[in-house]
Amino acid sequence: MNDTIRHLLSSQQEQLELLLLLLQQEYSALGERQVEQLEMLLPEKQLCTDRIAELDRQLSQHEDLAQLKTQDWFHQQVAQLQSLLAECRQQTQVNQQIVEQSQVVIARLKSELLQSHGRSGLTYTAKGKPAIADKGPGIKA
Repeated sequence: MNDTIRHLLSSQQEQLELLLLLLQQEYSALGERQVEQLEMLLPEKQLCTDRIAELDRQLSQHEDLAQLKTQDWFHQQVAQLQSLLAECRQQTQVNQQIVEQSQVVIARLKSELLQSHGRSGLTYTAKGKPAIADKGPGIKA
């Protein structure tokens, strides 16, 4: 009983540590604007979160879970896992803020480029985003 649970908890810790590492790599890639690395990290993060969810499911369905919750070593291990999970969530929030800020900067740059391209051809989409009206080649014969 204990060996199975200890193995599941250990595997859960390994996966959370891996996820934290991947999130830290994502942070670096975002800062350095390395699109290729970001694309490579995405499936790895997805696989890691899938594994974490599966291990969590296995732990929650273990027949001796109620008994294990009364043991100190189990509480200590779960506390470590929760601490790692909190670190992952914090890093995810930081990464999300970077992405959101980058999107704002890109939108502003796009607007400025469109405006500098030609004020006479500048229009707005139904969503209020700036766009350039296609004036076409001129004369159609």
